[in-house]
Amino acid sequence: MSKILNRTLAIFLLSFSLFIIPVNAQNDVLVKSPDGKTVFKVFLTGKQLSFSVKSDGHQIIEASSAVFIVDGNAITNNLVLGKTEKYSIDETYPWNGLHSVATNKCNGSIIWISQTGARENYILELRAFNNAVAFRFIVPGNTNLMRKPDESTVFRLPKGSTVWYHDLYMHYEGVHVRKLIDTIPAGQWAAPPLTIKLPGGTGYASITEANLVNYAGMALQTDGRNGFVLRLGHSHPASYPYVLRYTKEDAERLSKIAEVKGTITTPWRVIIVGKDLNTLVNCDAVTNLCPPPDKELFPDGIKTDWIKPGRAVWKYLDGGGDGSLKTMKEFSRMAGELGFEYNVLEGFWSKWPDDSLKALVDYSNKLGVRIIVWKHSKELRDPDERNKFFRHLHNLGVAGIKIDFFDHEAKELIDLYESIMKETAALKLSLILHGANKPTGLARTWPNILIYEGVKGMEASKLVDRATHETTLPFTRMLAGPADYSVCHFGDRRKNTTWVHQVTTAAIYSAPVITYAANPANILSNPCLEMVKSIPSVWDETRVLAPSEIGELAVYAQRKGSTWFLSVMNGLQPRTIKIPLSFLSAGIFNTLILSDNPDNPASARVTSGTSQAKDILTINLETGGGFMTRFTQK
Repeated sequence: MSKILNRTLAIFLLSFSLFIIPVNAQNDVLVKSPDGKTVFKVFLTGKQLSFSVKSDGHQIIEASSAVFIVDGNAITNNLVLGKTEKYSIDETYPWNGLHSVATNKCNGSIIWISQTGARENYILELRAFNNAVAFRFIVPGNTNLMRKPDESTVFRLPKGSTVWYHDLYMHYEGVHVRKLIDTIPAGQWAAPPLTIKLPGGTGYASITEANLVNYAGMALQTDGRNGFVLRLGHSHPASYPYVLRYTKEDAERLSKIAEVKGTITTPWRVIIVGKDLNTLVNCDAVTNLCPPPDKELFPDGIKTDWIKPGRAVWKYLDGGGDGSLKTMKEFSRMAGELGFEYNVLEGFWSKWPDDSLKALVDYSNKLGVRIIVWKHSKELRDPDERNKFFRHLHNLGVAGIKIDFFDHEAKELIDLYESIMKETAALKLSLILHGANKPTGLARTWPNILIYEGVKGMEASKLVDRATHETTLPFTRMLAGPADYSVCHFGDRRKNTTWVHQVTTAAIYSAPVITYAANPANILSNPCLEMVKSIPSVWDETRVLAPSEIGELAVYAQRKGSTWFLSVMNGLQPRTIKIPLSFLSAGIFNTLILSDNPDNPASARVTSGTSQAKDILTINLETGGGFMTRFTQK
């Protein structure tokens, strides 16, 4: 094992409060979660590396082959499992999202693996959380060594599992389909996270990745035998958005396996597990598996003073005049009236002289509104030009950049992401990553990442069934991290959903920045205004309540301080549900209530009253309907 890898591991392990216990070589290795209920097993089938996962005694992943390839050589066969070093992690850290404190508690193992005839050993590292497991490979190499990694690990699911996934045609902007695993033929592509409902009501799971750096991104492909096979970015079909915006030569270049210099460290392959949807939604494993932020860049971590969670107005989908300075000042004025924190400018700003942009920044700052500007990622490929552009925005007082059109997960694009993260952090610029892949937890390392798009959002004008789509996303795509959907549209784009349903998306689709699709003038004139103004972008606590079901119904209870919100989004089937208010603390709460008008989906009933924890609400929901209550303690 190289000295460099030994030193890296030593520093990594000592950065946690943990213990390490060497274990002699064995035929299999078990890593159990702190509560003992989730078990990750690694073993040899013949001499092929294999693994399986159980939780609460139920099979999550059947016996599956772990396949890692370096320069065309599969280094996961002809193996001997060597010594194992066990450790544990127990920490919390502040977070901006569905809850304000993330919990990182797990047991881990470092397995030293030798391959017959190979000169050097390598590492398989495992972690088991109460609600997830994860693994990664670390293959040593000197600093000048260039090698080509590839993978084809299989995640074999139990027969009778139901899965939700979308293909790669639109990169990460797809519509999830629901399928029984036994019916899926070989060759279909799936963009992670892949969400799974296990047979017999035994729980849920989701497969994704974490800490994607210096490596190609992961997608999955079906094998026709209840398995999803890990495929790296070079093997993904070029998406329609990529082919539209880039050349055939670009696509050909990205289809080749990318080299990695020195030690190869794969991203973590993550399997989230839970008995219910609440466990899945509140899992912190994806961010836990990423390094904490650099204290030099972020002295107070995610609470560093220039990192500002908030809500944004946006002139793009709902009219509002031209792209002039005068119009954007009016948008900032309305953002201030709403209490919103950001104004996002599309590409029209680039035609302005600098003094116009500076005038908007200064005007908006006086209103408590910060400016984010759009940029095409293709114009940021040259490091010198990119840094010059970032510095220029910093000097003008711009708060952040919305960078668009990445459209691929080849290593070349992943490297570009990382360069952008580092360089913007150094200049105190926040990021919205649009036309992007799924998040992989890197907002922990780079808290200036406010949100990734990576979703078919309100911009998709031809999407007809928003009711199903919007009740699917919280339990599929958003398990990897928040998605820049562009919430809350009161016009025709809402399709088969009601006004109240649209307002609930602003709460359920929590993120460090929430961009509203509606023209702020249309929010200010809407009867839901008081509720919208009071919805925070991030929460102290979130609970997914029964009877939530993927693609059918999302029921969320969320707390900010002592104020609770109950948000309900319905799918296609009209229904009546009963929701106990036991999440409330003792005492009486004043309530602001939004409910549908069954005679007109483009309207809302606004009422008020009082509630307490012993109450049970009966809620009638229309097709694509919604319901929302704010509970403020007396």
